Formats: sequence, C-alpha cells, structure tokens
Amino acid sequence: MIKDSIDEIVNDLKSKRDALSLAHQKLKSDSDDWNKGIIVLSLLTGGLESIKMKLNLNGAGWALVPILLSSVIAACSALIKFRDFPKRMETIINASGLITNILGKARNTKVITDELLHEYNDALTHLETSLYPDQRKVFLKQSHRNLIEIMRQEEKYYGLIVKVNNHEPIDLSDDSSDDSLKNNFTEHKEELDITEHGKPKLQPVIETTEEEPTTLDDPYKLKL
Repeated sequence: MIKDSIDEIVNDLKSKRDALSLAHQKLKSDSDDWNKGIIVLSLLTGGLESIKMKLNLNGAGWALVPILLSSVIAACSALIKFRDFPKRMETIINASGLITNILGKARNTKVITDELLHEYNDALTHLETSLYPDQRKVFLKQSHRNLIEIMRQEEKYYGLIVKVNNHEPIDLSDDSSDDSLKNNFTEHKEELDITEHGKPKLQPVIETTEEEPTTLDDPYKLKL
C-alpha cells in the first residue's frame, strides 16, 4: 500500500515497531521458560543425589534417575543452543532500534521527502529480514489490534475531558479499562466533584439546650 502522508508513514512504522517488540517478547518468554526448566531439573538432580547419600539408597532404580535427569538437562541445553535465542533477539532489537530512529525523524517532518522514503524502505527491509512471513502475519495482526484499541481509548479519553470541562455528566458504564481503577473512581467521585451539583448535602443543625447541673461548690452557677 502506497503511503501518501506523514501520518500514514508514522502509523505504519509504529505498527511494525510494535510487531518487532511483540516478537522479541515472545522469544524472551520462550528462552526464560527453557532456562527455568533447566534450573528446576538441575536442582531436582542435586536434591536426589543428596537424598541418596543421606538414606543410603543404592538400588538400581535410584542410580538411573540422576542419569536420566542429566540426559534431559543436556538435551534441553542443546535445544536452546540450536534455537539460538540470543542472536534472534539481537537481530530484532537492532531492527526495532532502526525503525524507532526513522519513526522519530518522520514525526519531526511535515512533508514527505526522498530521504524519508529511502529510510522508510530500509525499515521495511529490516522488518522483512528479521521475521519469517508467518511470524510477521501473527505479530502485525496483534500490533494493529493494539494500536486501534489505543487510539479508541485516546479518543474516548479526550471526549471525557471535554465533558468534564463543560461540567457535563460522565458515564463510565461502558469503559473497558481496569475495573479496580473504575471502582476507585466511583467510590471517590463525590469527594472529587467540587462543582455545585456535586456538593454533599449538609444536615440541618439542631440546637439543644441542656441545663447544666449546679453545685454549692461553684457560687457562679447558682440558680435564680
């Protein structure tokens, strides 16, 4: 699709940068899961060895368990090395940094120049070489949904600001934001509302006169 305005280029660069960030997040999560598994298996192997020594478990089955766990740990380590998580994440980080740099230039430009188009094409090339086509499809789809939701929330937010400035009532019943934030706002709504219609009603003050007891020790409180 041909981009004919700065806004289109900016939005496209944002979506592609976010797609790379999502891909990096997925790779990091997978790498962390593999490493956590290896740590757990290593601790389990060491614990079994300690139990064997304390309880003098010399059976054939107990001797095979640590060997099997060590084999699983070695297999997991080999798979992690084969998948090469650090190199893939580094590639994505470099491409994301380049796109972020081009995005900053596009935001500071009012017209489309040949230099901007050249850098925009470079950003597309880095995206295409950083992710496989099936991965680009998944992460770009998720990135587009996120951006649309962000823009929808921003539009609703600015609309609510206009209503607040005009002292109009606000309806948050269809707000999809965090429920805890909504409940907190509802609980303190009367405290935050300082307009005339939001002032709490004051209870009438009823004066009561109670006759103070008098004693002979206090000569100033004698009954007339």
